[in-house]
Amino acid sequence: MPTGPPPGPDASLAVKPQPEWKQNLSMHLICKECKEDPPNLVEDFSAGDTVCGTCGLVLGDRIVDTRSEWRTFTNDDQNNDDPSRVGDGANPLLNGAQLQTTIAFSGVGSSKARDLSRAQNRATHDKATKVLMAAYKEIGAMCDGLKIPKNVADVAKHLFKITQDEGAFRGKSELTVIAGCIFIACRQCKAPRTFREVFQITKVSKPEIGRIFKQLEKLFAERNAKMKLSAIESGGVPVENGTGFENVESTTPKDLCTRFCNTLNLSQKCTVMSQDIASATEAIGVLAGRSPISTAAACIYMASNISGEARTAKDISQAAGVSDGTIRNAYKIMYQRKEELVKSQWIASGRADFKKLPFEGR
Repeated sequence: MPTGPPPGPDASLAVKPQPEWKQNLSMHLICKECKEDPPNLVEDFSAGDTVCGTCGLVLGDRIVDTRSEWRTFTNDDQNNDDPSRVGDGANPLLNGAQLQTTIAFSGVGSSKARDLSRAQNRATHDKATKVLMAAYKEIGAMCDGLKIPKNVADVAKHLFKITQDEGAFRGKSELTVIAGCIFIACRQCKAPRTFREVFQITKVSKPEIGRIFKQLEKLFAERNAKMKLSAIESGGVPVENGTGFENVESTTPKDLCTRFCNTLNLSQKCTVMSQDIASATEAIGVLAGRSPISTAAACIYMASNISGEARTAKDISQAAGVSDGTIRNAYKIMYQRKEELVKSQWIASGRADFKKLPFEGR
């Protein structure tokens, strides 16, 4: 029997201390339609969605699949191989399976580690891959110098790899082949560069770039034809552009106007005017026989003056890379036929004014 003192009359009425209030920061996702608690949620990892299992309402998207990616397809493989997903994806610009292991050596450590790294490098040394990597580095540096987008550089690398795989141009300077691939890649990606611009960054002469361009164009066209014929003979569907190369027209003055106008900080209105004047000049044949750069520069000179955003011939010559005298001489010929080159609706709307044009480039 208890021997302690009996409990007091207010013992059962004692107030228990309440826990301190805290905000519940955990997310509680429920369906807005069903409002079930606990919710019936289904995570569809294949689509990346969180779906209500009752009504089918999508409650979230782009969820991250945290499950393991270790998958094996051994039973489906006829060679009894196990191509589990592991490692980086293969680089199509390099040769081989690219699954070799690299032993790193930081330069600080035992001599055994250094010897092991050297032995591994000798065992896995691939001269062809080393040549490709050096060429890709050169292409990347040249494209950066020309301010060319990355997609153009990737196309140039792909075209260079084709020349290496075909074994073409042996004995030819590698820098010459690289210059030709960059020139073709610029045309393929609608970012044309002139022979002069490629020459300034590659130091390969313009005649040499022109010759290698014709040879590369012939090589890629023949390769496309062979791939189509092989696909037809095997009963497949021929690929229109299997090498990433397609015949394109030569660079026109209209193609160059946009880039030069951006360099000169001209408005979109002036850019469109210069392109239309360039198209009219080419259609009429006013400056037939002149280079596209000279024609584009003269068209920009006329468009900038007629639209009230005048740029001097010297400013345009620095952007286009031609002399200001060449621009003035071409403009003198265009000035005599300005009514045919400038659209009448521009004059009628007041967007252009012939009075703003300098008299024969003075």
